[in-house]
Amino acid sequence: MLILAIGDIVGQPGRQAVGKLLPVLRRQYRLDLIIANAENAAGGVGLTLDTARELLDSGVDVLTSGNHIWAQKEIIPYLDGELPILRPLNYPPGVPGRGYIVTGQAVVVNLIGRTFMGDYDCPFRAMDRLLAELEDKPPVIIVDFHAEATSEKVAMGRYLDGRVSAVLGTHTHVGTVDCQLLPGGTAYITDIGMTGPINSVIGVDSQAVIERFLTQIPHRFSVGKGKAVLNAVLVAVDESSGRAISIERVDKGA
Repeated sequence: MLILAIGDIVGQPGRQAVGKLLPVLRRQYRLDLIIANAENAAGGVGLTLDTARELLDSGVDVLTSGNHIWAQKEIIPYLDGELPILRPLNYPPGVPGRGYIVTGQAVVVNLIGRTFMGDYDCPFRAMDRLLAELEDKPPVIIVDFHAEATSEKVAMGRYLDGRVSAVLGTHTHVGTVDCQLLPGGTAYITDIGMTGPINSVIGVDSQAVIERFLTQIPHRFSVGKGKAVLNAVLVAVDESSGRAISIERVDKGA
């Protein structure tokens, strides 16, 4: 099974990059599953119904998210519906939405970290419970771990090594170069990166961010403009065993 996981999509430039490049990538790699983190897809923060449908119509199979999933209130009623949108699994019980989805021969799971992030339930124990309770689960299990701290992401990769097919980090918008196969057969990367405007500060207009650092005065940020990049990873997994065969970066200019 060939799986493409796309890093955090930022605003219209990110959505346009997905629309332009994804059909080409699907044909080029003969992809079986496409996952994308979409929590910044609507104006740089949150996800709306229209932006979700735009990405799904572009060919994404599952949309994951993170701490900004609640930013656009209109999406909340749809989190319990049929659209393949995930919010992190380790939110407290009773929160709208779901943290995993079974799609074809794979399970896609969304987790959120706690270090420098927020007061969430333990993502390690949440994953333990899911693996213990999920009945008739396919062997292919892909985890989007939306977290800030490198150490927490690396720890999660090691913790789940041999129990899932891949642990793929999102959230920082800065892609890392540590694609690797862990000893137990789990593909790992600390952060996939960003799909959005290149000439920006992690997707945001550069001048606005610099002014904030210089003055410390809060103000609204806007999505950067101009040429965009698509950051992703391609993961090959043995469908019978669930062990990863390879992982590599896929970085394309739009």
